Amino acid sequence: MALPSDNSSFDPPNMKNHVIVCGLGRVGSRVIEYLRAAGESVVVIDNKLRAERTEDRVSYIVGDFRDAATLARAGLSEARGVLLVATDDLGNLAALMTICAAHPGIRVVVRMFNPQLVVRLGPVTANVFALSASALAAPMIALLARTGSGLAAFSLGPQSSMAVSGWTVPEGHELVGIPLGQIDDAFGVRVVRHAATGADLGEAEAARSIAAGDRLIVAGPTDRVEALVGDGVDSSDRRRGGGFLQIFRAVGRILIQVDLPVRICATIFFGVIAISVAVFCIVTGQNVGRAFYRTVSLLATGADMHGIEEDSWLQGFIAALKLVGTALTAAFTAIFTNYLVRAQLRGALEVRKIPASGHVVVAGLGNVGFRVALELLEHGERVVAIEQRTDNPFVPTARRLGAAVIIGDATVTEVLREAHAATARSIVAATDNELRNLEIGLLVRQLHPQKRVVVRLIDSQLAQLLRTAASIRLAVSIPDLAAPAFLAGLYGDRVRTVFLAEGQLFAVIDVVAQTDDTMLGESVAALAKTYRFVPLAMTTAGRAELTGLGERRLAAGDSLTAILAFRDLAALLQRETRRQSS
Repeated sequence: MALPSDNSSFDPPNMKNHVIVCGLGRVGSRVIEYLRAAGESVVVIDNKLRAERTEDRVSYIVGDFRDAATLARAGLSEARGVLLVATDDLGNLAALMTICAAHPGIRVVVRMFNPQLVVRLGPVTANVFALSASALAAPMIALLARTGSGLAAFSLGPQSSMAVSGWTVPEGHELVGIPLGQIDDAFGVRVVRHAATGADLGEAEAARSIAAGDRLIVAGPTDRVEALVGDGVDSSDRRRGGGFLQIFRAVGRILIQVDLPVRICATIFFGVIAISVAVFCIVTGQNVGRAFYRTVSLLATGADMHGIEEDSWLQGFIAALKLVGTALTAAFTAIFTNYLVRAQLRGALEVRKIPASGHVVVAGLGNVGFRVALELLEHGERVVAIEQRTDNPFVPTARRLGAAVIIGDATVTEVLREAHAATARSIVAATDNELRNLEIGLLVRQLHPQKRVVVRLIDSQLAQLLRTAASIRLAVSIPDLAAPAFLAGLYGDRVRTVFLAEGQLFAVIDVVAQTDDTMLGESVAALAKTYRFVPLAMTTAGRAELTGLGERRLAAGDSLTAILAFRDLAALLQRETRRQSS
């Protein structure tokens, strides 16, 4: 029920331990949906709201979230945390300062393009978690480009990338007939949920054999998840092409990019040389080498010591050749020098770095595109970036990191061909313009219907429509990808991320064993059954172990990374609370 916009007539419900969300943009709206799924009570502050109201455990307040009085009305003193998710970084920063001054120590998750800015503020932000929406979305977009599916992506260390993916077992897959309990040993991944039986986590029947059409949620190292759930796009053939082929392609690109006046002048210049060589060979009987040497001498220096011994008509030809040579040499030198000054020969030679197949094409080196390219490069992928702007500041860095960069428009078919999009394993449309991304996605689908293409969008509804109506299966929304991390940040640094799968909310969490922890000495298998989680890795002395976890026993300082249903997260966190209070 909508209430009047007069602030004095609206009294938000008496809440305790609720969450305050500041900013009701696209990211804020998605964050609220995740908070609802987690069962949290929410108060939203935004100055663009038309009216204040309460609905479905969410109260909406019209006001400036940078104002201390507005924050007080939202129950800041009783809140469990604040999420600052507006698009205005400066406004988020101002609100952060107000919150830290009014309620020191409260958990604050703030959206910032550069999270390091918050870190540099010092001790005042001790319980503040800064996140960048573009940085959060990049790992998921890279995961989709690599595997064709994905629910969550996170890292256990510099060389340990993990992924969670939902997947339907196809007919004839080697997984068909294998018991659920043996998937870990056979494929190195763990089943989080088996949708066919409704069983999830530790409830999955270990002896049940997998059948075609079963829906599984699996988690594990990204390369193993990719090998299991890959959508059939071949990633094994990653050729660059032979040395001569690279040189031929590079020369061909240079010739295509050469200006028309240069080509006309060069054609005339080399045509005159060919005619002169032919004349000297036929008339004087000189071999080709001698005729060529004499022609170059005449054109370049005008000297010909033997000209006086020739017939009169040949002397006239030599004289004309000297005049033409002087004019042509001057014109060709001037035009070609001007071209060299203006031409970007590095871009022309960039074609040598483009693999023949098996690479990932990233269209657009903006904030998101560059981070996606960086994520792919860190995982050993070969990247070809297409960027329209020659002055893009990310281009030199991308080249230095090993990506091939083509300056051009990805909506042009010839540019996609130049990037070898037909033989790439996937194409990521990640420009800062949604319409251009859509155009790239539709063009790639038209040219290569079976090609894996990831389209980056902002509008969640448009992404959903493209997935269902336009058959662009990997149309993704940045708010959709970033929102789970803001919810995870609310629960502390140990919750790595959350994700929604099959209508249920899951969390990836680190459980760190302390010296007085009740978990000490217990086997991982027993703990998994008690707290209903799926263990993914155990980190001991900085080294992550991914296999043989069932019989391992926790010691002080060990960290166990696990996935559990969000409904069971409270029990695990309350265990720590009870231990600390005792």
